[in-house]
Amino acid sequence: MEKNKENTCFSSAERERYARQLAMPEFGEEAQLRLRAGSVLVIGAGGLGSPAALYLAAAGIGRLGIADGDRVDLSNLQRQVLHSTSRIGQLKATSAAGVLADLNPEIEIVTVPEFVTTDNIADLIADYDFVIDATDSFTAKRLINDTCVRAAKPLSHGAIWRQFGHTMTILPGTPCYSCLFDTDPVEATARGPLGATAGIIGTIQAAEAIKYISGTGSLLTGTLLRVDTFSMAFDKISVPLNPYCTNNHSYHDS
Repeated sequence: MEKNKENTCFSSAERERYARQLAMPEFGEEAQLRLRAGSVLVIGAGGLGSPAALYLAAAGIGRLGIADGDRVDLSNLQRQVLHSTSRIGQLKATSAAGVLADLNPEIEIVTVPEFVTTDNIADLIADYDFVIDATDSFTAKRLINDTCVRAAKPLSHGAIWRQFGHTMTILPGTPCYSCLFDTDPVEATARGPLGATAGIIGTIQAAEAIKYISGTGSLLTGTLLRVDTFSMAFDKISVPLNPYCTNNHSYHDS
């Protein structure tokens, strides 16, 4: 879909669609224009990626990329709300694109029906303003984090397990996933997660991307936000730069 990103006018349909955001004194037209000109890549169209992509599309992000090489399975549907029973067997990226295009035909949706690897990750993130890590693999999370940090690409990290979840936002020069976790734990066996936990964390990741692109609010930089859905306890944990981090943060010292 061809769009003029320099156009500072909203169509009547856009004004109606985004009326609630446009009416917010903390948001308004300038923030909405920045969203329309912005782009976000969601890596993983599962439990975290589903709510993240839905809220980004609804908010009016100009270009939304969905990267996932997996296919929809019946066991996914308890938490992966982008998909439905009729789409079982479809590529998740394709399934997601259909739902998102129906939700908001004003935005551009890019499907990437493949998993991230060391060979493709740099090219995948290059053309986006912000990346959301919505994967369920420690190996993928470190790969995404380290590539984004070295490319100075803003990133939202998120993870869930059972009823627990956490997220943090990583900007150039701020603590990253590898500052927090210097080694990867053994991949957990399938226990959960509670579907609503994925919804909470994925929605927060969308909010972080929206705030970054629109230039509103404050971000979870240097802060790990943890949630226990069963007790509904939210905790913020300060995360400092780790001098032993495998990533080189020194390019921000100049």
